[in-house]
Amino acid sequence: MDYAINEMEQEVLNTTRELAQKKLKPLRAEMDAKEQFSKEMLEEYKKSGIMGLWLPEEYGGLGGGITCLAMAFEELSRVCAGLALTPGTSALGAIPMFLAATKEQRERWCPDLASGKKLWAFALTEPEAGSDATALKTTAIKDGDFYVVNGTKHFISTGKESDFYTVAVNTNPARGARGISLLVIEKGTPGFSFGKKEEKMGIRSNPTYELIFENVRVPKANLLGSEGRGLLYLQETLDYSRPGVAAQAVGIAQGALDETIPYLRTRKQFGQPIITFQALGHKVAELAAKTEAGRALVYSLTHRMDTEYLPAVKNALANGTTVHDELKKLKGARWTKYSAEAKLFCSNVAMEVADECVTLCGGVAYMRDFPLEKYMRDAKITQIYEGTVHIQKNEIITALIKEYAAKGDEE
Repeated sequence: MDYAINEMEQEVLNTTRELAQKKLKPLRAEMDAKEQFSKEMLEEYKKSGIMGLWLPEEYGGLGGGITCLAMAFEELSRVCAGLALTPGTSALGAIPMFLAATKEQRERWCPDLASGKKLWAFALTEPEAGSDATALKTTAIKDGDFYVVNGTKHFISTGKESDFYTVAVNTNPARGARGISLLVIEKGTPGFSFGKKEEKMGIRSNPTYELIFENVRVPKANLLGSEGRGLLYLQETLDYSRPGVAAQAVGIAQGALDETIPYLRTRKQFGQPIITFQALGHKVAELAAKTEAGRALVYSLTHRMDTEYLPAVKNALANGTTVHDELKKLKGARWTKYSAEAKLFCSNVAMEVADECVTLCGGVAYMRDFPLEKYMRDAKITQIYEGTVHIQKNEIITALIKEYAAKGDEE
């Protein structure tokens, strides 16, 4: 279906689709089995411009928006959700930076981000702070022109491969959630090391590591925005990034169907292709409809988001201000409820479609030389990272309560 995409979005769609089929697909099984990051694919991403497609041309990007990022993520995940995370997690790590960064910080970090020369990662989760981000224990205490950081982060995607990490810290532990701030910490800073590499169910070709900070001295110039506003920047980041996870989930669902339908057309039982059995055919029809519904939900949301995000970026560059402040000037609505709805619906669809496709194809789909079992393993993470399905439901019902309370006040 045509979702009224513009010329740039169509180019992104074509480029990523071709790249996924020609370069990513031949590597996916090997990288998944080896649980290995692909330097080869990173180079392909750099050459294609995908790493900076959502960043302004002034910094070497392509000038796209949230929709472009979501489309690329869907098309790459349609072939391999693990290898798709190279540009995906770098964008996630950099979105809070880009929203809150000053003009000087943007000029310092964005060119290498856009070119793919430097990768970013998002470091929020801790052993005691998963769904409850306010419980984080990592501290950053001022010492002259530096912050001294101590603590541990875990389940950090792109692990050792990243160069910069947007790290949620508490600069004023006595204030709890109001003491949370964001620091950019560079790999190689003394005291910053890596702990355990996780062994995962899915997305195995993207390495997930523990980060350890022991008296790490970080320049005050690496603080994003103001002290104590980190939670606000984190929430804003997730509003913009969760549609990307939803798009990834749609890609996984579509990829599973891409493997299933041709198999069902050629596999014969009782003298006929099994897709012609009404029970199986009807199930495929339902799965395809839900996948398309998820896609429609994602792109109706991201196109609407871009009507505010892209002007805010343009104004920030023109005025030398932060993107966050320009978004506030536009007085746009928070996207929390809608982003949560997209992620909730699409991640559940991805899991349902992958599960049902394995069932439809039978024993062959349980074998590792047939890609469906990988789609099923990869689908599960979309229900977990960037907020579990339960957290998405909390976000949605909280927003609905506020909406209906406001309506009651107006009556």
